[in-house]
Amino acid sequence: MILSKKAQQIQPSITLAITAKAKKMKSEGIDVIGFGAGEPDFNTPENIQNAAIQAIKQGFTKYTAASGITELKEAIANKFYKDNGLKYNASQIIISTGAKQCLANAFSATLNPGDEVIIPIPYWVSYPELVKLADGVPVFVETSEANNFKYDIKDLEKAITDKTKIILVNSPNNPTGTVYTKEELIAIAQLAKKHDLIILSDEIYEKLIYGDEKHISIGSLSEDAYNRTITINGVSKTYSMTGWRIGYAAANEEIIKLMSSLQSHTTANPNSIAQYASVEALNSDEVQIEKMVKEFKSRRDYMVKKINEIENLSCTEPKGAFYVMMNISKTFGKKSNGCEVKDSLTFSQALLEKEKVAVIPGIGFGMDNYVRLSYATSMDNIKAGLDRIEKFVAELQ
Repeated sequence: MILSKKAQQIQPSITLAITAKAKKMKSEGIDVIGFGAGEPDFNTPENIQNAAIQAIKQGFTKYTAASGITELKEAIANKFYKDNGLKYNASQIIISTGAKQCLANAFSATLNPGDEVIIPIPYWVSYPELVKLADGVPVFVETSEANNFKYDIKDLEKAITDKTKIILVNSPNNPTGTVYTKEELIAIAQLAKKHDLIILSDEIYEKLIYGDEKHISIGSLSEDAYNRTITINGVSKTYSMTGWRIGYAAANEEIIKLMSSLQSHTTANPNSIAQYASVEALNSDEVQIEKMVKEFKSRRDYMVKKINEIENLSCTEPKGAFYVMMNISKTFGKKSNGCEVKDSLTFSQALLEKEKVAVIPGIGFGMDNYVRLSYATSMDNIKAGLDRIEKFVAELQ
């Protein structure tokens, strides 16, 4: 029996695989400390919980319009205008089952077989696979730690061919925490205009920024950038609502109409109860967000300082999101229990086996000299986990 060749080419998520193994070990009573989490460790705020309960009691448990309810689209439009200086109407917005579905819809609505999508390395693990599912071709542009893992505009332009359709921008970035400046985004927008390309801007970590950095939506920089940008966002990270599965996208009406048509034949509407809860989330104040950001900053500061104190390890300071990319290249060639550390995968496997600490191999993000640690876990876990990592590295021979 011959099965789908396209499906067979898709690589499973290393992030989910490592996390699943760590959870299995925990279920067996093993004291595992996990740094793999891609979600805030805070509960959804109570007012949002109550809005969901109220929606159930009021009978909002039926199908909605495939692209989402009007009330939520209006709340999203207001958010875009207030926070990002972007003016969208309801016909330019789609609500989906998470930002990941928005991305999948966007690629499917814009790509034809062989069209190329430029993606910076390191990248979120699902970007290349979503492009391939839409019959596109991921084209990777390497970034450097010295440049804070951002596009070099000259390298970006070199990657453009007559098949290029989309430039992907993810700021704040997963896995690096990089935040692009206004000037850097202007340069990308001008390049997209020069070559008549779509910009896909993933802004899911928008509110999780530390220090003096500011989030800028690339679509707000000019009328041309606005017209060629698909902006992706959602409630999962900002409001600790990962399991509620609500993401949204905004773009010109033609693209959103195609995305909505695709969605109507795949999942149809996102969860009705979660949509009403998301209205409450977007219309509420940001006190809970500010508390979460303050806590994340404390954890980040500790983690960055501690890692840079461990011999043979290092990292740069992330400006947003809740991840650190830890450089492990100086451990390569050393051995743990007779097994050589050759790359990010063997490092991660040996660390989990010996010290019961789960990190995500950098190869999953296209960068094998690093592993990703999430600080979306308690300070106690961070301190204990980093102590175990220090012990592990010190004992490598």
